[in-house]
Amino acid sequence: MSSIYERLVERYETGQVPWDAELPPPEVMATLAHLPPGRALDLGCGYGRASIYMARQGWQVDGIDFVAQAIDEAERRAEAAGVITAVSFHVHAVTSLPFLTDSYDFALDVGCLHNFDLAQMQAYAGELTRLLRPGGLYLLFAHLRNESDAEDDSWRWIAEDELLAAFAGGFVAERVEHGTTQVGDNPPWRSAWFWLRRKG
Repeated sequence: MSSIYERLVERYETGQVPWDAELPPPEVMATLAHLPPGRALDLGCGYGRASIYMARQGWQVDGIDFVAQAIDEAERRAEAAGVITAVSFHVHAVTSLPFLTDSYDFALDVGCLHNFDLAQMQAYAGELTRLLRPGGLYLLFAHLRNESDAEDDSWRWIAEDELLAAFAGGFVAERVEHGTTQVGDNPPWRSAWFWLRRKG
C-alpha cells in the first residue's frame, strides 16, 4: 500500500479534506463555460464536486478515485444533486484504466497527478493519450517542485519540465498559469494550471 494512499485514506477517515468544497475552482468553471457538453473524465475526483458540477451542465462524466470512502460519498452527493444517471464513479488508480474504452472530450485533474513519481506520471499520460479524443482538452492543476528541492531528499510534487515531457507525445501545451497555493498553516507551494490539447 503506497504512502500517498495511506495518507489520503487517513484524511478521508478523519475529515481532514481541505479540497472539500461545493464548487470546483474558478479556472475549471471558466474553462467549461467555453466548451459544449460532451463526455468528461474527472481524475482523482474525490467527493465528486467537479463531476457533479459538470453533470449539472449537461456532461456525461466518469469520475475516478482510488479511495473507496471518497467514491462512496461522491455517489451519495450525486444522488442528492439529482445527477446520478449522468455520472459513473469508479474506485481505481488513474494510472491504469483498462475498463474505460470511450473517447472523452474533456479531462480534468485538480491535484492528483502531482503525487506521482516519473513512472506513474508516464503511465497516466499514456492512458490519457489513449482516452482523450484528438482535439480534446485536458485541464490540470498541480503543485510544482522548487528547483532547490532536487537536492533535498524530502522534496515533494513534480518538476514542470518532466510533466510537459511526459505529455509531449500526445499533447500540445496551449496555456500555463503559474501561481502559489497555501493550505492551512503550511508554507505556500509553487503551483500551476495547465491547459493541454490532445494532438490530432
